[in-house]
Amino acid sequence: QVQLVESGGDRVQPGGSLRLSCAASGLSLSYYTIGWFRQSPGKWREGVATIINSDGKTYYRDSVKGRFTISRDSAMNMMYLQMNSLKSEDTGLYFCAVDITGRATGLESLEYDYWGQGTQVTVSS
Repeated sequence: QVQLVESGGDRVQPGGSLRLSCAASGLSLSYYTIGWFRQSPGKWREGVATIINSDGKTYYRDSVKGRFTISRDSAMNMMYLQMNSLKSEDTGLYFCAVDITGRATGLESLEYDYWGQGTQVTVSS
């Protein structure tokens, strides 16, 4: 019943921008901690950005600070990741996720319960 669907992934040249979207159904994103994660072949899934529901704080991994922005549109039940100044190391499969229990305090993927299928971002010249 709960479903998260990402969109917006594409191939882009270094320095370019993309805006990823995540559409949620079966739950309201306004009530929960939400996050974006990514994974590339042979690497662990890593947290990119999150909004903690309890206090509204945002967290970003160091490598994307100043370039990426996570946001939420409660009325539309959507979450977004604006990615600017993209680098080749940003390449990966990007997932949106929701912590339904309220346990998440940051970028730890194991603390999130619902996941989308992912959308591919490829940064290459």
